Order: sequence, then C-alpha cells, then structure tokens
Amino acid sequence: MTTAGGPRAAPRPMADWADLDVLVGLGAIVFPIIYFVADLIETAQGNFSTARLVLAYIGESAIPIFVVGLYATQRPRIGRLGLFGAVSYAYSFVFFTSTVVYALAANLSNWKAVTHVFGVWFILDGAIMVIGGAAFGLASIKAEVLPRWTGMILIIGVVLVAATAGMSNGVRTAAAALPDVAFVGMGLALLRRHSRAVS
Repeated sequence: MTTAGGPRAAPRPMADWADLDVLVGLGAIVFPIIYFVADLIETAQGNFSTARLVLAYIGESAIPIFVVGLYATQRPRIGRLGLFGAVSYAYSFVFFTSTVVYALAANLSNWKAVTHVFGVWFILDGAIMVIGGAAFGLASIKAEVLPRWTGMILIIGVVLVAATAGMSNGVRTAAAALPDVAFVGMGLALLRRHSRAVS
C-alpha cells in the first residue's frame, strides 16, 4: 500500500503502536497535571486534606504505568539503561503511592508526618527515584526518540525533588513541577508522532 509520501510500512501484527502512542501520551500529560494540582492544593492549604490526598493518589498511581509505557514507545533505541530507569522509577512510585494510602487511612496532617512514619524507607526509595529518573532521562536523551530537553528536565527535576525534600511546601512544589513538565513534554511529543503517523 502506498501514500502520497511513498510506501507505507505494513502494520505490526502484535500491537498498534500508534494507539500506544496515544494512550501513553495522554497518560503522560493528564496524570502529572493531576499530581501537580494536588501539590498546589497542599501549598495553598499548608497541610493535607482528603481532596489533596485523593488527587495525589490518582496522579501517583498512574506514574508507574505511563513511565513503563514511555520506555516501550522508545524501544529499541532506549536500550537497557532505559529499562533500568523506567523500572526503578516506576517501583519508587509504587512505594510513594502506598504512603498516600497510609496518610489517608491514618489521617496524617502533613508531609513531615509522613516522612516521620516511613523514615529510612523514604530515604531509600527517594534514592531509587533519583537514580531511576536520572537513568531514564539520560537514556531518553541518548535514544533521540523524544525531545532531548524532556530527558534533561527530568534529570534536573528528580535531583531537585530529592534536594528540597525537607524544605517548604512551595519550594517542594516548584521542584516537583520539573518532572511533571518533562513527562507532559514527552506525552505531547508522542501525540505529535501519532498525528504524523496517521496523516
């Protein structure tokens, strides 16, 4: 089958990668925005609220899914470093999502209360988040499938998230916005790739 631009590649039998671009792209846009809104609510209120924690849970629980999806949409060029980064980052947010569930169940009032309860586990999983996010960002830069700036912002973002962990809500929210921006940028790039594929 041909198009005005030349021959069209035969569709892959096992998956429609254009549809994967749409699903992962939308997830990488919508859920970081939800997560960021939750952070803004916390900054405005000064403490946790049920609405803030529910939004945080929705945003965080989807991160492992769309990050693994972002890895899949960059295969095979993203390589083993990308797989390591995606799995590590995804794992860290499985843990962080569980802390949100605990905060809801135990009616914890703020970030300090959560970090006090989980202690060294928070430090350990924070380190995994930084290592995984930096590895995934670097692999994405090297793969050159998605815009290079998104990988750079992700690396800077995860480092700043860890560095500002003990600071005020406003500072932590500003730092957390950077990974959100990186993922939204990746999602938009996938939607653009889908548009080109079907045009």
